[in-house]
Amino acid sequence: MTPIADESQTATIHPPLQQFLEACHARFATDNAGKVADYIPELGKANPDLFGISLATIDGHLYEVGDTEVPFTIQSMSKPFAFALALDSLGAAAIEAVIGVEPSGDAFNSIRLNADNKPFNAMVNAGAITCSGLIVGAKGEWAFDFIRQGLSRFAGRELGVDEAVYASERATGDRNRAIGYLLRNSAVLRGDVGGVLDVYFRQCSILVTARDVAVMAATLANRGINPLTGEQVVAPYAVARTLSVMTTAGMYDFAGEWIYRVGIPAKSGVGGGILAALPSQFGFGSFSPRLDQHGNSVRGIQVCEVLSAHFDLHMLNRNGNSRTSVIADYDIGRGASRRSRRADEHTILRQHHGDVRVIELVGSLSFATIDYITRQVAGKALPQILIVDFRRVADVSSAAARLLADGLRELERFNITTVLSGLARSSLTWEAISQWTDGMTRVRNFVVLDEAIEWAEDQIVYRYGGRVDHGGEMPLAEQALLAGLSPDDLAAITGLGTVKKFTPGEVMIRAGEPGSSLFLIQNGQVSVRLPSGVRLAALTGGMVVGEMALLGDKRAADAIADTDVACLEIPVDRFRQFADQHPQVGKQMMQNLAGLLAGRLMRANVKVDLLSSD
Repeated sequence: MTPIADESQTATIHPPLQQFLEACHARFATDNAGKVADYIPELGKANPDLFGISLATIDGHLYEVGDTEVPFTIQSMSKPFAFALALDSLGAAAIEAVIGVEPSGDAFNSIRLNADNKPFNAMVNAGAITCSGLIVGAKGEWAFDFIRQGLSRFAGRELGVDEAVYASERATGDRNRAIGYLLRNSAVLRGDVGGVLDVYFRQCSILVTARDVAVMAATLANRGINPLTGEQVVAPYAVARTLSVMTTAGMYDFAGEWIYRVGIPAKSGVGGGILAALPSQFGFGSFSPRLDQHGNSVRGIQVCEVLSAHFDLHMLNRNGNSRTSVIADYDIGRGASRRSRRADEHTILRQHHGDVRVIELVGSLSFATIDYITRQVAGKALPQILIVDFRRVADVSSAAARLLADGLRELERFNITTVLSGLARSSLTWEAISQWTDGMTRVRNFVVLDEAIEWAEDQIVYRYGGRVDHGGEMPLAEQALLAGLSPDDLAAITGLGTVKKFTPGEVMIRAGEPGSSLFLIQNGQVSVRLPSGVRLAALTGGMVVGEMALLGDKRAADAIADTDVACLEIPVDRFRQFADQHPQVGKQMMQNLAGLLAGRLMRANVKVDLLSSD
């Protein structure tokens, strides 16, 4: 017999990416190629068998295998972060005036400048020393504290310094001194060369772990926002420029082959670390002190190559169908609001349903997706009101936000009102869009899509000569539940109940309670909401709330007065007695109830169809 599993034992499911990294660690841990850097004596003391892999997603999840908490010195991996900090604090113009952005093809410690007597880029020692010099010039004696604190913010924790490595670098740093004096001779570096180099040596001696490196890389991948702390460490423009230089020069004279084979912006350090940042996806960090002839970690290179090849992560081999950003596209004939309306309102909305168009979006919006959406809008009959819903959108790139704003301005030129829904004003998506839509008079914002559709419906009713009932007095004869009853029957029904009044915000019906009565609304407005707060319907005079009590059910939702409400409360037991005595009246009302429920079901089916259709 097959043994039955013990239900008291909970199986642990290992995510496939965790399993993949574990397999990589097991595969490459036995590769003893390469050697530990020894030109800085203190680095030569590293244990060559240490090996850690960490990957941080931009939503803050960490995958870790091996020696991911062992500290080691950051070395040249500090260069992109110092560069980003300098760009962010001093501005691009000041940095680009003295540091180039072209790859050199030389080793990281080459004593050579470009044709303009500037360092080739900020990833080689000459450029990194210049970057440190700029920070010294701006921050003075606080320059190193500024750099260390900045790197700590990238890592999401306080980082220390390996004083022994710092002393060793300082004692053996004559080649860097030669670079420093070459820079001063070319008027690139100003001030005390020794003081600048002291900051640079300390910067390279900052202690990190593979986990720290992954988080720091993920912060770059996340447009400068640390995925663990949520802090915006540097501005997105500084990140974009930093990743650009990492792409072309981060791996020194191996950079061309790296981008050809791996295709992810990266930076290595002779302490044995490698960081890689795939924009909008993840940050990678590894530690293994054995280096190849280029000064890059042998095992770290191998993991990156396999990771990129296995999951097809090369940044230039991307695909994406911009059409998948539109999850639903409809007018109010197919997707009306949850507001219950009178017959004359329904007539106007049915005749002019195409005047309101709703586009529901999903995922991350890029330049291409917004271009597709704007073409879809222009390719059909233009509505009077366009509603664009963002509640399922994860983020909007700056290019997408700018293109969207340009599209909204064009719609405004044709007197089309645009309503943006699903955007909390505190969200990053709203910030990205609002900076380009300021001053537009025909752009409105609603947090909830249903409220946006209801507002648009009201506008259409007004524009075509109708009036919207926001709770005016309504005689019982116009109650949908009482349709078809004679005046005598209506008078008898009236005698079953008592008039009750509610103030705004007062709960008329509470979910979970027994259904003991129904309410025929005479005036005012009532919202029917789930306990979660989701609005199911907005009801006004002439409508009924709590009618499911006639079927003996418990209350499924809350009914809350939006305004002052007056209604006729009819106890269910009294109605049943009346129905027993007047079976034809009872039958007519139950038929009316069936019609109301059928209408709700049809509207719900339409909503489902909208989300399942192309």
